Amino acid sequence: MKSPIVVLLFLLCSPWQLTSAKEPSASILIQGGRIMTMDPALGDIDQGDVLIRDGRIVAVGRDLQADDARRVDARGQIVLPGFIDTHNHLYVTTMRGQFRNHQGQFFPVSSRLAAKMSADDTYTAMRLGALELLAGGITTTGDFFDNVLSPAHGEAGLRALQDAGIRATLFYGGPDKTTRSPVDLEQLEALAQQRDGLVRMGLAWRLPRNRDDAANWAMRQREYDTARRLKIPIQVHVSGEAKPMFDALITRGYLYPGLTVVHATDATPDQLQALEKAGGSLSLTPVSEQRVGYGLTRLDHFSAVTRQGLGIDGNALAGSADMFASLRLAALTWSGGLRNEAAPDPRALLRLATQGGAAALGRADEIGSITPGKRADLQIIALDDINTSGFAGGDPAALLVYSARPENVRTVMVDGRLVKQDGKLLAADLPGLLQRAAVSATQMQARTDKP
Repeated sequence: MKSPIVVLLFLLCSPWQLTSAKEPSASILIQGGRIMTMDPALGDIDQGDVLIRDGRIVAVGRDLQADDARRVDARGQIVLPGFIDTHNHLYVTTMRGQFRNHQGQFFPVSSRLAAKMSADDTYTAMRLGALELLAGGITTTGDFFDNVLSPAHGEAGLRALQDAGIRATLFYGGPDKTTRSPVDLEQLEALAQQRDGLVRMGLAWRLPRNRDDAANWAMRQREYDTARRLKIPIQVHVSGEAKPMFDALITRGYLYPGLTVVHATDATPDQLQALEKAGGSLSLTPVSEQRVGYGLTRLDHFSAVTRQGLGIDGNALAGSADMFASLRLAALTWSGGLRNEAAPDPRALLRLATQGGAAALGRADEIGSITPGKRADLQIIALDDINTSGFAGGDPAALLVYSARPENVRTVMVDGRLVKQDGKLLAADLPGLLQRAAVSATQMQARTDKP
């Protein structure tokens, strides 16, 4: 038998040997919960059941019967679709706490650290970040991977999401946040051919700051054309010099249903109408947008866009992978800005984090609600913690938006597989991964500090 030290060294040195989350899914019957289906035709079902077979929801109702199914007791708990994180940068997970006001702000610090990441560092950060999402009830992410330093880094990022067991679109980008270097279109196309089921590929696209740089625009055009040919979705940041960037998307004819505009904090009504007319989508990340000073994310400002969802935008930048915090900040900014407590609708906010996110990522036909026929991506939220105590019943939407936290999520399921149960992630190698993350973060910082 190997000693504990040998086992730990194995975990620290062998990133590709971690346990995969791909065991076959069994029949599961969730019983007795308050089912918030987020499906307008089904509504809420109190003391309801959800029957799942082969990763798919097959029935929702009361007193469902399935002798062969594994039981999950949801009495006194909320059963909700998994949250959908429409935009993230998971590779920054191991940079947590390095972005300090006035002494190392996000963009210069993250760029310096990112340039020193090995493929192993990338795997560790992205897998740990994906597990953190799952722990908080986020079952799907749109990961904007704009630190593909080499083909090995690209492979590491994809493997990390696959091994975490999260549903994802991996938006594959260039080697940094600038537009100096092209995206490796050969690897993007090769990875797009791999159909894992849970993880799909997309293009993490960036626009040139200089609208007169013909060579750079030609390079960006090749990337855009490749994504359209491969029929994979595209995400693009519109931030900083937002107005000319958004105008370029419009005038050059880049808006279409497969494109998601990210941030767009200062977008004009005409720009948002153009996005809506083209059928494109919008990803808003209230916590990070306000942290880096893009402005206040007022959801009412974006009401013209039908397909929109919320994102975390980097677990380290947001502080943690907490969709409840994003919902709460969005609600408070809205009511505070309008000086109207009743302006935010908590249930509409929950729809934004579930159905809305699914629509924004182009996956509304398979996830986002507890509907028979859709994939079984669910979370079960307990109401017996100190921060949820004192609830007398009725609609729990406001309780979830204003009071809930990730630790209240007791059970999480992705594609019919339990990934969190009884408040604990079912990743057997998590202690080793945490150790590797600490080593990786320290070594990256040391490499960056060298003259």
